[in-house]
Amino acid sequence: MTTLLFGTFLILLLLGVPVAIGIGLTSLVVLISQDTSLIVLPQRMFAGTDSFPLVAVPFFILAGDLLAHGKVSEKLVQFADSILGFLKGGLWVVAVMASMFFAAISGSGAATTAAVGTPLIPELKKKNYSAQFSAALIAAGGCTGVVIPPSVPMIIYAVIADQSVAKLFLNGFVPGILMGASLIAIALFIAYKNNYPTGAKFSVANIWRTFKGAIWGLMTPIIILGGIFSGYFTPSEAAVIAVDWALFVAIFIYKDMGWRDIFRIITRSAITMSVIMFIIATSNTLSWILANWQIPNQIANVILSLSQNKFVLLLLINIIILIAGIFMETASALIILTPVFLPLVEQLGIDLIHFGLIMVIGLAIGMVTPPVAINLYVASTISDIPIEKISKSVIPLMLSLVFVLLVVTYLPLIYDVIF
Repeated sequence: MTTLLFGTFLILLLLGVPVAIGIGLTSLVVLISQDTSLIVLPQRMFAGTDSFPLVAVPFFILAGDLLAHGKVSEKLVQFADSILGFLKGGLWVVAVMASMFFAAISGSGAATTAAVGTPLIPELKKKNYSAQFSAALIAAGGCTGVVIPPSVPMIIYAVIADQSVAKLFLNGFVPGILMGASLIAIALFIAYKNNYPTGAKFSVANIWRTFKGAIWGLMTPIIILGGIFSGYFTPSEAAVIAVDWALFVAIFIYKDMGWRDIFRIITRSAITMSVIMFIIATSNTLSWILANWQIPNQIANVILSLSQNKFVLLLLINIIILIAGIFMETASALIILTPVFLPLVEQLGIDLIHFGLIMVIGLAIGMVTPPVAINLYVASTISDIPIEKISKSVIPLMLSLVFVLLVVTYLPLIYDVIF
């Protein structure tokens, strides 16, 4: 049955069938082959979406889209430039810092890449920065969008693994900062090696001026995350408040968005969300099949037969996650792999919050790993540079993110062994 399940799904993917439909058809084939009542399919699809924490997903997507298409991203870039623009290659550092700022607002890698790349890439070209590396850096910076909270993939993982969204958010800051720091280190190395020019001189007055312009965007993560961690509202309620705040800032503060723009953004966000929810619905049927026939336990036993060493097994899991990220969209891979790995991870005694971070970071790297590299496609569209050229420049950045993944994977375990 395991061969039938994975074989059918692989064939459908190779035929170019959309992932959500491929998951549903695979589930249907398995149910028919096992002579199981097909009423299970709609029942499990409904059960998969009947979850209060999932309410946060469409609202965070909408909030990110609203903020990405207003002046918020532009103001954040200006603020970051006033702090770090004086460095050699300072605009590259600004690109990463702005990505991290926006990541704390949007929860989406593609939205972060678009929001930062739109105002910055023309400026980088104007100042004779390498256009290819600039596009690659902004795409890689977009990966922090799903690691620094709020994070849509973290919410999805929390629902599947029955973990606390707030705990995942709280533990996402350090890995996200490490990812940003690694990208900045490479950008600075290349900038100093090639003797890039410095930007405007450091000025406290300029920092204060740009801070006042960016304060409305900077308040967004404070309101969202402050409310969650203080217990004033749940992540789902925080997502709704994020949308209200984004609309307030766009309509009454910056006044840069009309009702037609808002309708267009809501429509596009609804389409994005419908795809994600359909994937979640069909994947729940697949998860039920996996659990009912104890396939995850069989996979766990096979992997455990290869080695009993926790460090080796985690390396194998990371490799599988990275490969999945290459060929599958983040939400799809997360929904499929999480129930498969949970029994193995529990047998290894790994904290499920820690494993959630490993999953999200590993799949985030897939956003800049062709062929399914959504951030690269967004950066390519904005910069008008072929994705093939950007892909070459992104290699050192991608390797730095893999290094961070390994640090996040092994450092807690090494700490436990020593102390």
